[in-house]
Amino acid sequence: MSFSKSSEKLTLQQVLIFGGLMVTFSMGIRHGFGLFNLPITSANGWGRETFALTIALQNLIWGVVQPITGALADRYGSLKIMVAGGVLYALGLAGMALSTDALNFTLTGGLLIGLAQTATTYSVVYGILGRNVAAEKRVWAMGIAAAAGSFGQFLMIPVEQGLLSNFGANDALLILALMASLMIPIAFMLREPVITNAHPGNNQTIKEALKEAMGNPSFRLLTLGYFVCGFQVVFIAVHLAPYLKDLSTIYPSVGAPVVATTALALIGLFNIFGTYSAGMLGQHFPKRYLLSGIYIFRSIAIMGFIWLPLSPATTYIFAAIMGFLWLSTIPLTNAIVAQIFGVKYLSMLSGLVFFSHQLGSFCGAYFGGYLFDRTGSYLIVWNIAIALGFFAFLVNLPVKERAIHRAVTA
Repeated sequence: MSFSKSSEKLTLQQVLIFGGLMVTFSMGIRHGFGLFNLPITSANGWGRETFALTIALQNLIWGVVQPITGALADRYGSLKIMVAGGVLYALGLAGMALSTDALNFTLTGGLLIGLAQTATTYSVVYGILGRNVAAEKRVWAMGIAAAAGSFGQFLMIPVEQGLLSNFGANDALLILALMASLMIPIAFMLREPVITNAHPGNNQTIKEALKEAMGNPSFRLLTLGYFVCGFQVVFIAVHLAPYLKDLSTIYPSVGAPVVATTALALIGLFNIFGTYSAGMLGQHFPKRYLLSGIYIFRSIAIMGFIWLPLSPATTYIFAAIMGFLWLSTIPLTNAIVAQIFGVKYLSMLSGLVFFSHQLGSFCGAYFGGYLFDRTGSYLIVWNIAIALGFFAFLVNLPVKERAIHRAVTA
């Protein structure tokens, strides 16, 4: 296997392998945080709102800082950004393990890991991909990278459940911190060469790029739809396991930890196929229609899940359907951003639209815990997730997938 030298672009093979590994660890580890909800809150005597606030803050920090991290990666290169992300990820997990009070737990699990995720997930990796992969292969390659993150989710769920069962929550987090540190050497395999005039004819500044994006109606519609994506997936990731445990008084068969673990693993497994399919279909069909379809089918799946009698079988079917639709929005949304605005500021603009996703993630994680602690039920939040899916279906339909034509400058 041969990789590019410093004077050349990264090869497609290199970007897909090591970019895929980066998001495998980053997305995979975070996907299992819901398994730690009950063990940590029970051991420390905290309400679910405390754990929910930590994950909500993590997602909010991720969203708020992502455009800044993306802009830095676009301007100075991604290597230092990703290395810093790997360090912060490991420190955050270790801090969660060693925290004995809610404030420290929230700061390490929320602030540090939130910052780490800005540097190790899709926006930065897609920026590398956009700069090194031909336009005709871009949406396919984004689907491959997203599928790698999906594989990480599938892989890490049984790993994290095994660590919890054998070592307890604190030691499991310390082991995950060691695993997160592997992102540091992976970052060096994604070192981009310094290429001058990489975007000939485009002397656009960051300020101009931001103004252009914020004034574009399609960008604003994508941003609104992405809020819904974040709300739905993070609410389910964080609160599905407690939801099943709560309903085990009515449906005893769903209360075993293996049911929640299997469901989350199935989400990761089917997510592989969903994200890859989204990348493939996005090369041949309008991406806005694919996005609208994803959101409407999510709402239908949620309605079936909460309205039908609950069992391990219906839980697994729901997980498989949601898994197929889980991160399929990511390659499609980022490909539209690249198609409209080009790749010069792709990490920054992807981060900007992702900010809305993380606002939704914050709301899904936090209000899931907040409303449960006050009502004793997740029903209100499930219904909000359904209504938001119909909203996202509508707002994606008018998106225009046309490149902006700028005056060419010397």
